[in-house]
Amino acid sequence: MNQHLKRIRIRLTGRIQGVGFRPFVWNRANDAGLTGWVQNDSRGVTIEAQGERHNLDTFLRGFQQGLPPLATIDSLETADLPAIEESHFTIRDSATSPHASTAVMADISVCVDCLGEMQDAHNRRYRYPFINCTNCGPRFTIVEAIPYDRALTTMKSFEMCDRCREEYNDPSDRRFHAQPNACPECGPQIWFVASDELTRDAPIRASKHDDPSRVIESFTACILDGGIVAVKGIGGFHLACDATNVDAIRKLRQRKGRIDKPFAIMVTDSEHAERFAEVSRGERRLLESKERPIVLLQKRKLNADDAGYDSAGYSGMLDAVAPGNHCVGVMLPYSPLHHLLIEAVCPLLMTSGNLSDEPIARTNDEAVRRLGPLVDGFLFHDRDIHVVCDDSVVSPLGASALPIRRSRGFAPIPIRLSQNRPSVVAVGGEMKATFCITQGQNAYISQHIGDVGNLETLGALQRNVDHYLQLFRIDADAVAADLHPSSLSGQFAENLAKTLRVPLVRVQHHVAHAVSLIAEHQLDADQPILACCFDGTGYGTDGAIWGGEFLTVNCKGFERFAHLQYFPLPGGDASIRRPYRTALALLSAHGLPWDERLPCVSFCPTGVRRLLEQQLLSNLNCFPTSSAGRLFDAVASLIGIRHEVSFEAQAAIELESLASEVIDQVDSGAYRFQIAEASDHTAMQIRSHDLVESICRDVIAGVDRRRIAAQFHHAVAAMISNVCQSGRGRTGIDVVGLTGGVFQNVLLTTLLTKRLEASGFYVLVHQQIPPNDGGLSLGQAVVAGYRLDDAPNRVLLT
Repeated sequence: MNQHLKRIRIRLTGRIQGVGFRPFVWNRANDAGLTGWVQNDSRGVTIEAQGERHNLDTFLRGFQQGLPPLATIDSLETADLPAIEESHFTIRDSATSPHASTAVMADISVCVDCLGEMQDAHNRRYRYPFINCTNCGPRFTIVEAIPYDRALTTMKSFEMCDRCREEYNDPSDRRFHAQPNACPECGPQIWFVASDELTRDAPIRASKHDDPSRVIESFTACILDGGIVAVKGIGGFHLACDATNVDAIRKLRQRKGRIDKPFAIMVTDSEHAERFAEVSRGERRLLESKERPIVLLQKRKLNADDAGYDSAGYSGMLDAVAPGNHCVGVMLPYSPLHHLLIEAVCPLLMTSGNLSDEPIARTNDEAVRRLGPLVDGFLFHDRDIHVVCDDSVVSPLGASALPIRRSRGFAPIPIRLSQNRPSVVAVGGEMKATFCITQGQNAYISQHIGDVGNLETLGALQRNVDHYLQLFRIDADAVAADLHPSSLSGQFAENLAKTLRVPLVRVQHHVAHAVSLIAEHQLDADQPILACCFDGTGYGTDGAIWGGEFLTVNCKGFERFAHLQYFPLPGGDASIRRPYRTALALLSAHGLPWDERLPCVSFCPTGVRRLLEQQLLSNLNCFPTSSAGRLFDAVASLIGIRHEVSFEAQAAIELESLASEVIDQVDSGAYRFQIAEASDHTAMQIRSHDLVESICRDVIAGVDRRRIAAQFHHAVAAMISNVCQSGRGRTGIDVVGLTGGVFQNVLLTTLLTKRLEASGFYVLVHQQIPPNDGGLSLGQAVVAGYRLDDAPNRVLLT
């Protein structure tokens, strides 16, 4: 044996399974003249490589360049081994172990190479709706366990034909160990069934002779006839209709029970999106990224001079798809099936396949049962979906993107924590629920689950928690939940903690928001920030409804140093659904008259007004709140934008939409808050009396409500900046974090960031997880992990 041979073992972690990493290693090793082997296991990838030193050095340098498109490396460790007699470099079968820490890849949009083959009439996969390779396709939604091998996915029921197996076993082929690998001869099939033709056997029947082109024709005919079709996708069912058919959209809203909430539009490419939306270079990158999220784009101001204005019907489309909103959600096709559909009909309205507030339909039988009354036809396929995963939503924010819903394309890719911590299952909140499970330095945040308000969503939460615990083989040390004493998510957490026989740690809502931002930016656990936590509802440590909070906070504790002044919220949820009640309560709290010239007053029926006045006078069923979200609602009603809502934040969204039209044309100092300095034992209070009085005066004077909305946004940004400057004077902290659902408001976040940076602050905003309650679970998990060290059962209060 050559005495100059050296052998090393290389251990790697990261996104390196199911992404063509082993053939990448195999090719590099052969190019370098090395022997040895590479193997997937439950912790990542292990390599043993042998050769002359300079060849090994070249091989190791290769990991820093030329990785497969979807691969990322988190860690690389080497150790020397004795050289052995060996003649080849091989790819070994995957190994398993009782513990797992390797990442599971998210579902990725179809790649350019596969699209080219699908469009090539001479290719055996021509127009095949399930074409994929190691650089693209489903991962997370078909994985049942790890390591990521075909036998542990929902593709195990499809036996590969000889030609597919040859590709699968060839390390030089880009389909080497592509677990969903298939072709028309051996893989999944699609078929179409009109609703009036459904039989007991129809939903589960697939024929090898169903021509995909004929299936697409049936889909197209139904859509162009004004129909609604349930389409089985990668992570669940969509409901689809012609986006330019206003009558079809109205029918879908009526059937789905989604009165005003925006839908998303799927188009062929970015150029098509530019016909009705403003698309910058950065927004184009988001649209075309491998994750293919729904991107919230500014609507174009269409007029009769626009090419195709009359024939395309885009103006009516925009009003019907996203009423009262200056943005519209747009996505590009991400699966091969979507590409075939959008080639036939464009643009398509695509929305989640569910009734409002219910989970998305996953199986064919479930779709027939739950979606049957909503649709005129079904486009089925026979590849099982193991995990439901909704579309992700992002909003452009400067040069980056603000996550609104983190799901397909991103989940379950872990957030990397700054330190190893105990394993915690955190169940998030009631709205936009996600859960988070930590393992070492990895925080696995689930896909969007939905609003935890019914048994179906609670069942989906339970199934997904069980799946993550099994998938990553995690033994939890604790369960974390919100501080609210009677929330459904809290009750779920109590039962889960009992089942797992671990402590339950309660975490205050806004502390969880703030720590999620700290964890996302990998700050040290002891480093405090000034956190501005603005949202709709969070249970406070004093029993009030918080939502306009300023905290000095780190991963181990917090202090509330300022907040919006409390005002009464009569009836709680009744006022959340009816912002005019919140507006009248705010007027009452400030001693301002209920003037009939104010839209919120004139909208309220006389009898209701008398009852509400008595309720406020007696303080019966009135809950004190500091909520910034409710303040935005009240202002929207005060100036006549929105008095009742059909979905969360509707009033605030419409307020932002109006303000954005004239934001640079108004007096930025027209309205002001007053800040009452804190005493020794109380926090600063931000008072809104003068601001509300000024708004009322302008409304009565007939000032353009767009100007009022814009001046209100400027006032909020100035107030937050002033409070943070006061907080810096007290603490010396110059890092400000912006978190909570109010900071989905891109207009406010942009105004505020400019002010804070001009004042010398370093500003943290969310870039990987949502600022809304979809990010709560991460903060809960991190806080609970640090609390376990000294008081496992203690609620975080101080």
